[in-house]
Amino acid sequence: MARVVIIGGGPGGYEAASAAAQLGAEVTVVDSDGIGGSAVLTDCVPSKTLIATAEVMTEVEEAGELGVRLDDGDDDPANSVRVDLSVVNKRVKALAAAQSSGISRRLDRDKVRVIQGRGRMDGPETVVVGDERLDADVVLIATGARPRILKGSEPDGERILTWEQVYELEELPERLIVVGSGVTGAEFASAYDALGSDVVLVSSRDRVLPGEDADAAAVLEDVFKRRGLTVLSKSRAESVKRSGDGVVVTLTDGRKVEGSHALLAVGSLPNTDDMNLVESGVSLTDGGFVQVDRVSRTTARGVYAAGDCTGVLMLASVAAMQGRIAMAHALGDAVTPLDQSTVSANVFTAPEIATVGLTQAVVDAGGSTALVVKVPLSDNARAKMQGVRDGFVKLFCLPNTGIVVGGVVVAPRASELIHPISLAVGTRLTVDQVAQSFTVYPSISGSVAEAARRLHLRN
Repeated sequence: MARVVIIGGGPGGYEAASAAAQLGAEVTVVDSDGIGGSAVLTDCVPSKTLIATAEVMTEVEEAGELGVRLDDGDDDPANSVRVDLSVVNKRVKALAAAQSSGISRRLDRDKVRVIQGRGRMDGPETVVVGDERLDADVVLIATGARPRILKGSEPDGERILTWEQVYELEELPERLIVVGSGVTGAEFASAYDALGSDVVLVSSRDRVLPGEDADAAAVLEDVFKRRGLTVLSKSRAESVKRSGDGVVVTLTDGRKVEGSHALLAVGSLPNTDDMNLVESGVSLTDGGFVQVDRVSRTTARGVYAAGDCTGVLMLASVAAMQGRIAMAHALGDAVTPLDQSTVSANVFTAPEIATVGLTQAVVDAGGSTALVVKVPLSDNARAKMQGVRDGFVKLFCLPNTGIVVGGVVVAPRASELIHPISLAVGTRLTVDQVAQSFTVYPSISGSVAEAARRLHLRN
């Protein structure tokens, strides 16, 4: 029986543990933060739970147009609804704990041993936890990542916060300064704006979400501005300091921005320090991420890695897939290497931005001759009924075959709408096949079929 030791209990770790157990291995998980890792306890599950409340507030804000009135006679329902952040955060933490407990029960059913502690390697076949040495035929490193901190701007957990600390707040920030306009910064800026905070988003680039589709980012930035959210573009934060009951963010050009709270969202650092990885033959990048190939192998024989510690598309879904792929490869099961071109991702702002496959940036740079069509949601009947004006469906296909190679959806619940495009990309469907599939009328997903029909005309 193969002995598998997994360091880290996040999605990459617990999914790998269940996969290895199913393949007959003796599995031990070494975990220091709680089963589920940051994805479940302090990052993905909590943030999306908070955002679920923000989504309701966004719908309430826009309900007046649909004829919704409250008993007090106010023409604007948003004026009569408020958020109790202490209740919201209590629910956030309860759901995270419940999710962690559910995963723990799953591992127990799979007869996976869990050891509480921080693991480090002593060569490629041994993991050390405290005084215990675990011999292993296969080791998986799945230690995740942590928030990057601006030098001299250390969080205090009260006014200067990382995304792991916001769930301790009892009251809604009066004026929240979000430093960083990547996915995490944009999501929290959007959420707290909907919850009722005055939000300032400090962006070092010329637009928000610099790594996402430019058309999608432009829609989101327009929505931000319309809702009164302040975006400071081309503005890099130099320091964040506590000032009495508030904070002062100093920009590199000397400007100062004052607020009640600051949220640091300036990237992540891998949790690979003090693990004896390099000494055990595991190569790291200059940034400290574990180098892996498409089947999650590291440079050390029998040692694999999965999740944010690898820096490969830092998504919970990718971490889980990397973990499953690693165990399949290590234990002799059928393996499909990770194909990043089929990975779907979502930015949970309002509206959401979902993507898969080929990007507009690659097309614009001449890296692909793909045909592109964009269908605005303002043309969609269901969107009109729901009062949705912002957003679009964009589809990419190859010019000769019509094979779908990518897509972008900007819409409420885009995370659900991207799935048919992901299926098309993953199974190499053509635009004609997508167009000929029935969609419900009226439905926002009908715009996916409409985009496919328009690409047929150009093929």
